[in-house]
Amino acid sequence: MDLPGLVKDAHKGRGLGNKFLDAIRQADALIHVVDASGSTDEDGRPVKPGYRDPVEDVLEIEREYDEWMYGIIAKDWSRFARALDTMNKSQMIEALTQRLSGLSIRREHVTLALAKTKLENVKPSMWREEELRLFVKTLREISKPIIIAANKIDIPEAKDMLKEMMKRLPNRIIVPVTALGELVLRRLAQKGVVEYLPGDLDFKVKDHSALTSQQVKGLEMIREIMKEFGGTGVQRAVNAVVFDGLKRVVVYPVEDENRFTDSKGNVLPDAYLVPEGTTALQLAYMIHTDLGKKFLYAVNAKTKQRVGKDYILKDGDVIKIAAAV
Repeated sequence: MDLPGLVKDAHKGRGLGNKFLDAIRQADALIHVVDASGSTDEDGRPVKPGYRDPVEDVLEIEREYDEWMYGIIAKDWSRFARALDTMNKSQMIEALTQRLSGLSIRREHVTLALAKTKLENVKPSMWREEELRLFVKTLREISKPIIIAANKIDIPEAKDMLKEMMKRLPNRIIVPVTALGELVLRRLAQKGVVEYLPGDLDFKVKDHSALTSQQVKGLEMIREIMKEFGGTGVQRAVNAVVFDGLKRVVVYPVEDENRFTDSKGNVLPDAYLVPEGTTALQLAYMIHTDLGKKFLYAVNAKTKQRVGKDYILKDGDVIKIAAAV
């Protein structure tokens, strides 16, 4: 989902505020596109590069999400907390999960947030506002990880500001991005002028005659940026959401472990994005319920080793599932 930029105090309804915040209820992760050159003020108006501190943009948006979630959870908290006090740990986690289910927050998110904040053994009625806010912030970080796309890295001032962001936000995933460079390359690729696929570290000019001297100069600037930062960063930001934010790995189920094909001879016909820690048996159920029920063993096609149901899948694994007939 593409959300328009949020402004300060959106959780109070400023701008289109809560309407936009409500739209992220379904989100599993967020990409926060930040003007790393500091050429946009807090209300989205253009300013001189270096004017705005992009770190403040990051912190302001995080605060907006936290305040929005806090407002939902804190509503009638005292009464709800007293009810939680009467439950055992498992029941309390389930009740909290039910209360937050509309935010796409799952039981494992709540369990981990309680453990990280060390509130799992503290009666909820004893939580002060400080503890409740800590729980909300931790839960938001776990359930809706944010990847920071540090955009406009093509503007000179952005390079120093990027270093400052990395220094002051050491625990964030920050990806340098030139969305302008990506747009230019995609448009030229559509016209057949350059050879480029999203995520490539470089591009090749196919039709020099179609370019003006100014365009050639612009492409060389884009190439230098790509060399310095490892591409335009757009695809890298999306990858970071999946692999770093959501902790997914890619596995390839096949029927023929020697040729890496399905029954029709298609090589690596499917790719499954699964959570880290997924087992071979769980993969079998993802493919088909009957395959899970009749699971015998799996074969790691790369090593040709037979593995059991508890084998934890690794990124890039090619797996054959063997099941009873």
